[in-house]
Amino acid sequence: MGQMSIGDAIKQVLESNGWKQRMLQIRMRTDWEKIVGKTIAKYTQEVHLYNRILTITTTVAPLKQELRYAKDQLIQSINQHFGEAVVKEIQIK
Repeated sequence: MGQMSIGDAIKQVLESNGWKQRMLQIRMRTDWEKIVGKTIAKYTQEVHLYNRILTITTTVAPLKQELRYAKDQLIQSINQHFGEAVVKEIQIK
């Protein structure tokens, strides 16, 4: 049996039990303001991450449009913040 670091073992347990997805969802909500800034975070009602698809809900039409134009940049910023590819697609509602 090969050796594994404690960090790798924890990652493996989280992934095999489905906890990693839940932890990413919680971290996305708590870090949202750090990622997008105070103004965007203030006008965002909901942020939901599931299966690498981030759903952002806002009632502000200009913000919806701005987020649509900046999808690729936002995906890059989020993945950079997390240090891994956690978002592959963004949906704006």
